[in-house]
Amino acid sequence: MIEGALFDWGGVLIENPGPGLMRSCARALGVTVEGYTRAHNLCGEPFQKGSIPEDIFWRRVCEGLGCPLPQQASLWGEAFRAVYSPREEVFALARRLREAGCKTGLLSNTEVPAMEFFLELRYDAFDAATFSCAEGVVKPERQIYEVAARKLALTPDQCVLIDDKPEFVEGAQAAGMKGIVYESFAQMIQELVQIGIRVE
Repeated sequence: MIEGALFDWGGVLIENPGPGLMRSCARALGVTVEGYTRAHNLCGEPFQKGSIPEDIFWRRVCEGLGCPLPQQASLWGEAFRAVYSPREEVFALARRLREAGCKTGLLSNTEVPAMEFFLELRYDAFDAATFSCAEGVVKPERQIYEVAARKLALTPDQCVLIDDKPEFVEGAQAAGMKGIVYESFAQMIQELVQIGIRVE
């Protein structure tokens, strides 16, 4: 029986911030989006795992690009806030599920500046939030799914993950969870009903 629903952040609860972040950071550094994206992808995982702070991340990126360091105290935080676009209907669903007795959680691969922004927003839709930068592991590593379930006082087989990335849903399923690949709000609702979650 499914007793907990875990929602991905970027791509499910909010519009995918990735393209906007790449554009914003490239513009701030005076480089191409393609060049920035390559450098970001080479340096991004330790930042997302919380094993390096933002200034070290930018030092590595800018060394790779041969450009000056950003002037902002937190370019990533500024860029994330600028592109943040919540899907209110998904937040409302999480709220309804929680009010109906289903435990709800957020499970996100994200960096410290973005996590701090989420905490500032004080959403009332979740019983717990699990961030890769706070746990030192990322989806699709098995441990992060186990941590997210434990924070809801559930086992993985009592949870469903809703995520827009198939490989992250596959990781959840390998950890024992149900999984839904988010394509649209209506499709997500239909699949939640199919696994026995009431969404009224």
